[in-house]
Amino acid sequence: MIFDKHIDRRNSGSLKWDFMAEKLALEGDDLLPMWVSDYDFQAPAAVIEALQQRVAHGVFGYAERDDRYYQAVLDWYQSQYQITLERAWICSVHGVLPGLALALQQLTQPGDGIVIQSPGYGSFNKIITLNQRVVIENPLRQHAGQYSLDLDHLEHCFQQGAKALIFCNPHNPTGRVWTAEELLAVAQLCQQYQVWLLSDEIWCDLTMPGKAFHSALALPSELQQQLIVASASSKTFGLSSLRIANFIIMNPPLRAAFSERLDAHGLDVFNSLSLCAATTAYLTGAPWLSELKQYLQHNINLLAEFINTELPMLAFTPPQAGYLAWLDCRALQLSDDALQQQLLKAGLVFSMGRGFGIAGSGFIRLNLGCPRATLLQALQRLKTALTPC
Repeated sequence: MIFDKHIDRRNSGSLKWDFMAEKLALEGDDLLPMWVSDYDFQAPAAVIEALQQRVAHGVFGYAERDDRYYQAVLDWYQSQYQITLERAWICSVHGVLPGLALALQQLTQPGDGIVIQSPGYGSFNKIITLNQRVVIENPLRQHAGQYSLDLDHLEHCFQQGAKALIFCNPHNPTGRVWTAEELLAVAQLCQQYQVWLLSDEIWCDLTMPGKAFHSALALPSELQQQLIVASASSKTFGLSSLRIANFIIMNPPLRAAFSERLDAHGLDVFNSLSLCAATTAYLTGAPWLSELKQYLQHNINLLAEFINTELPMLAFTPPQAGYLAWLDCRALQLSDDALQQQLLKAGLVFSMGRGFGIAGSGFIRLNLGCPRATLLQALQRLKTALTPC
């Protein structure tokens, strides 16, 4: 199995493996990083070959999206989700987060409230607060380990004057894939209160076998006028540093204003290697992705079985999408600092739940996008960290 291959990422400029000291103030040669949400897998072979050919060409002048790039995106949405897009709807940006930040600058004013679900991706808070907007948390409901939307509280947020909602679908860190009914309810509330709906769908391609993803792009046309959908091939195919994202906007005036915002920031040319990688991945990557999702599902099942038999004090609901495990450690009755110290003593670096908001306190996030041998090593360390002597 190609995903079992161990690839040493140390000294490759990897954020996850090489920058724990700078980013987390952690030192130690034996630390096992399971935090940053990228793969320890190689990209698809066809993508690597296409990049090698592009590099061999040797000329790296200004690059633009060609017909092949656009068609690859259109065909991907048609084949994977039976959604028919128009080329004109696609605005490309150097990453989802930069695009969301630009959208907030365009659509809202300093001091405006921006809603996010919590626990939620910490970088949403960053782009909101650093752009002088105000984070409004809409806490998710949790029952028997399953998360759901609190639509009554969301409406309250809108009634208090929130101007935009960053909606993570599928959700990071919980792995929830929102149902068509949930998505429709959110969009209807946004329309009722004239709130901009920014749907971050970067995890959509990693919906697990047997689960159905519902994109905001499939909403009725009357609910699409205040909608921007963000997607990318980066999470799907392990191309996180070859950044190019697509912001899909059906409303012509809104799209024109967003394109003007890109021009205002000089974002009018693209990385030729990013274009090459994304195009090739969309055109050829479906079989690779199918194998990957089966592998990730096995990792999820392995983790669930291990917790059930070895660490029953933890609670784990398998993600419906993505390769991130959201582990509930609250039964240990440890502070977040004490929990982190026990993990570090065992040589484990997880994402601590408190980084996802107050609702994440007592949780840890574990990256399952790794070879099975690495996961087994992490699980044994986790048992050492949490089992009383």
